[in-house]
Amino acid sequence: MAFIDPIINFMNDIFWGYVLIYGLLGVGIFFTLRLGFIQIRHFPEYFRVIKGSGSGDKAGISPLQALTVSLASRVGTGNLAGVAVALTLGGPGAIFWMWMVALVGMATAYAESTLAQLYKIKNAEGQYRGGPAFYISRGLGLPWLGGLFSISLILAFGLIFNAVQANSIADAVEVAFGFEKIWIGVGLAVLAAIVIFGGIRSIASVAEIVVPFMAIAYLAVALYVVAVHITEVPAMLWLIVKSAFGLEEAAGGFAGGIAAAMLNGVKRGLFSNEAGMGSAPNIAAVATPDPHHPSSQGLVQGLGVFIDTIIICTATALMILLSGVYTPGQEVTGTELTQAALTAHIGDWGQIFVAVAIFFFAFTSIIGNYSYAENAMTFLGAGNRIWLAFLKIGVLAMVIWGSLVKVTTVFNTADASMGLMATINLIAIVALSGTVVKLTRDYFRQKATGLEPRFDNDDYPELRGKIDGTIWTHRVDAEKA
Repeated sequence: MAFIDPIINFMNDIFWGYVLIYGLLGVGIFFTLRLGFIQIRHFPEYFRVIKGSGSGDKAGISPLQALTVSLASRVGTGNLAGVAVALTLGGPGAIFWMWMVALVGMATAYAESTLAQLYKIKNAEGQYRGGPAFYISRGLGLPWLGGLFSISLILAFGLIFNAVQANSIADAVEVAFGFEKIWIGVGLAVLAAIVIFGGIRSIASVAEIVVPFMAIAYLAVALYVVAVHITEVPAMLWLIVKSAFGLEEAAGGFAGGIAAAMLNGVKRGLFSNEAGMGSAPNIAAVATPDPHHPSSQGLVQGLGVFIDTIIICTATALMILLSGVYTPGQEVTGTELTQAALTAHIGDWGQIFVAVAIFFFAFTSIIGNYSYAENAMTFLGAGNRIWLAFLKIGVLAMVIWGSLVKVTTVFNTADASMGLMATINLIAIVALSGTVVKLTRDYFRQKATGLEPRFDNDDYPELRGKIDGTIWTHRVDAEKA
């Protein structure tokens, strides 16, 4: 492993020192401006597209299921362990930069998932599949780059990120219950196998039940903590803002300054909400949009970024900062810091609560991540049962391995894989931004005239031969059907 570490560190230096630290925010700002501050001007629409979207069709899953699967992947260790890591390495200011990544990321997430919907296909079983590899190949005419993205996605989400999730579960359960990590990993692999061998529909059905339950339970505890310390909350929020710009460093001794806060906030923010990474579009493409327009599913996934970071990550940060157990540069970090904070708030069972929360958060991330990798396998022409069986076995092996390795090694590898994926995806969605703008204007123009937005092939002659005409029909034909 020693010879791999320098390669991983070099990749991280390039991606996170130069490319993505500016690229993520830059592309988010680009889409925010080009789409007319869509996440602010049309914020209510992000919720309207969820209302009443409970049913899909035989080829796809419902928009609500797509949201819960993407949240299953997003709401994982990044919301608990990742927030603690960001606080330790970057100070409270890192949370501000997580907010900024999420705010502009809502526009990025909208753009990438809208494109995924537009360029999706039906596989051999008649099921919707799609994602960045498909819009890179079909939209840009670069199938080789789509293949590179798919391989990166399989490595990152199918394998490495699942090891990250398993690592956090093993740490939390070991501290709370004293079980040996090997048996935690084996038990986790068995549970994951039961779900992923049922395919994407099985994953969607589980996520639709588990994700809302775990999010509500976690936020209920967070609201209790905030209510008890309500007089301290404004000061903590101001501390986050001051620290982001280095204003607190001299007085409070917080480590790292602006650069450390920004670097760790952006890294952990992307790892948590995945905006621009090219992951969530893979499940966005599987949904049957309601209304039947690519932009509606883009809005759904933009909402996922808001829920993940602005709500859940902020809840974790406040619980840690209000606990009194956090000190800058301390050795205790990740899951252990979050557990220590909850123990300070609600007693000894705080450790158990965090262990249970991390189990549900991380377990649903594992099954959600697998669904992304399955889409990538379809693009590579390996979406049959035999190849998918190999993928599933690989995922389960990484779950067991991840439960045993050190968190620093896992996070560093995850950062490198995520950096490569995100770089490819960001270039692609900027190159296709003209299409995103046209779709957005079409969607809200129809809304303004009182129509339910529908995509009409005739309005997009430039896409003829690039999108599946059996999925996106003429508006008149669709209304007759």
